[in-house]
Amino acid sequence: MTSKTDKDVDVEVLVIGAGVVGIYALHRAIEAGFTALTLEAGDDVGGVWYWNRYPAARFDSESYTYGYLFSKELFADWKWEEEFATQPEIERYLNHVVDRFDLRRHIRTGQRVVSAVWNEEATSWDIATAAGETFRARWVISATGGLSVPHYPEIDGLEDFRGEGHHTGAWPREPLDFAGKRVAIIGNGPSGAQILPVISEIAAQVDLYQRTPTWTTPLNNAPLTDEKHAWLSENFEQIVQTLTSPANPTGFMHPPAGRFSTDDTPEERQAFYEQIWKAPGFGKLTSNYYDMTTNREANLEFCAFLANKVRSIVADPVTAERLIPTDHLFGAKRPPFIADYYESFNKPNVSLVSLRETPFVRVDATGIQTTEGHRDYDIIVYATGFDFGTGALTRMGVVGRDGLDLSTDWEDGPSDFAGFTAHRLPNFFFPGGPHGAGGGNYPRYSQDQVDWIATTLIHAREQGFDRFEPTAEHEAAWMTMVETLAPLSIFSAEHSHYYGANVQGKPRKFLLNPGGRPKLHEMLGELTETPDYGGAFAPVHEKAGV
Repeated sequence: MTSKTDKDVDVEVLVIGAGVVGIYALHRAIEAGFTALTLEAGDDVGGVWYWNRYPAARFDSESYTYGYLFSKELFADWKWEEEFATQPEIERYLNHVVDRFDLRRHIRTGQRVVSAVWNEEATSWDIATAAGETFRARWVISATGGLSVPHYPEIDGLEDFRGEGHHTGAWPREPLDFAGKRVAIIGNGPSGAQILPVISEIAAQVDLYQRTPTWTTPLNNAPLTDEKHAWLSENFEQIVQTLTSPANPTGFMHPPAGRFSTDDTPEERQAFYEQIWKAPGFGKLTSNYYDMTTNREANLEFCAFLANKVRSIVADPVTAERLIPTDHLFGAKRPPFIADYYESFNKPNVSLVSLRETPFVRVDATGIQTTEGHRDYDIIVYATGFDFGTGALTRMGVVGRDGLDLSTDWEDGPSDFAGFTAHRLPNFFFPGGPHGAGGGNYPRYSQDQVDWIATTLIHAREQGFDRFEPTAEHEAAWMTMVETLAPLSIFSAEHSHYYGANVQGKPRKFLLNPGGRPKLHEMLGELTETPDYGGAFAPVHEKAGV
C-alpha cells in the first residue's frame, strides 16, 4: 500500500491492539457504522491474555464481571468454568467473541505499529507497521493497554544464560517442560506468585528471588455451578447496573462491609478479618471496612492479622518473616490473590532468596550469581512485570501536532486528559492508558472510556466535526486532579509500579486515576456540556483547510 498525500483515508477508525479493550473498541466502531480496522502485533487476538500464557495465569477479577456486558445473549451463553478463569479459557472466550460478532475480518494480525504520525494537511493519522504496511485513518484508538511491554530486571548478563529464559508476559505458545528441572523465578508479584505453586509440583528445585515482599492473600476460587450460571443469567440487568454504575468506584459486585473499623470491638474486628481472609479476590479490599484505605491504624491492625496468617502457614520462621512486608500497608501495592503461595515454601524443593540480603551480581551462562554465591539453573522465569502505563505508547513512534513526540515529551511522565486523550494529539485515543484506571476491575474502566469515545465519534459525524483535541486547559484541570488526589490514593506507595518505580530510570509519577470512576464521569460530563465540547471540537472548514 503506497503512502498518500490527499485527504482520503483507508479507514475511518483504526484500532491498535486486539486485546479486551481493542476488541470492544472495534465492535463499537463497526456497530456505529464506521469503517474500522484493527492492527495487532501478535499472531492472534487476546492481548495480555494471548501473551501471558504461563502456567496458572488467571483472572483475579470474577470471570463474569471481567467479561463483556454489551450482549445479554453472549453473557448467558458463555458459561465460565470457574469464578476466576484460567488463561486458556480466557483466550477461547475472546476468540469466541471475535467470531460471534464477525470481527475477525476487520483484524490484521502480525502488524506491530512502529509509527503513528499526525498529518495536519489531511486531518488524519499516517500509520506504519514493522511488516512494511502503511495506513491512513481519521481516528486512532490505541488500545495497547498498560501491561503490554514486559520489563526485564536490570541485571548484568541476561543474554549470557545458555538455558531457557522466559518472561511471564511473553510466554511461548508451546508448553515448557519443568519436570526434573532447576528453576529460578525472579519476582513475586501476581505472575510470580501464580506460577510458583504450579512449577514447584513438578520441578526438581525452585528458587524464588524476592526483592520486596507483598501482601499476598488467598484467591478463594471455586467452580461455577449450574445454579450460579442460572442466577447470573436471570439477573443480567441488575449485574450490569451494579458493575457499570458511575457510583461504583471499583467495578466489582463485592458487597461493602457496611461499617467502619471503629464500629467494632477488637474481638469483632478479628472475627471480621477472618471473613475477609476467606473473601474472593479483590473482596479483601472492596468488602473490607470503609476506613481500611484511609485509617492507618485500621490498616496496620489488618496487616498484623495477615502477618500472623503467614507465620501460621510457613513452617520456617525465618522464611515467614522474609515474606512479610514491612515497607507498605495492605493495598498500597497491587496485592496478589493466589492459591497455595505461602504453602509452597513448605515444600523441600522450594527456597526463598531475599535480594535485600543477598543482591544480584549477574546472570551467567549456567545460572545466577548473588553476593551469597552461585546457583545453577535450567530455566529462568522473569516475573518482573511491565513498563506500566506508558510503555507501549512511548515505543510506538507517536508524533502529534506541532511535533509532540511521546517518546521524549513523556520522558518526565505522561500528561493527558481523562486518561485516554491528550492535548496536541488530535483524533487519538488511548483507553486503558496512563491515568485511565483507578484501581479495580480494569475492563469496567475501559468500557467507560470506549463508550465515551464511540459516542464522541458519532457526535462528530453528526455535527460535521472531523477533529477532536482536548484543550490545554482541559488537560491541566485533569492533571491537577491527579496530582492533588494521588497522595490520598490507596495505591500511594511510590516504590510500586503504579509510580513506574519497577523500571530503572523511569520518573516517579503516579500513573492511575486517583479520582476513580466518579471523577472520570464528572469531568467528562463537564466537557460535553456544549456541542463543541468546550472547544475540543472544530468543524472541517476551521482546521482541515476546507
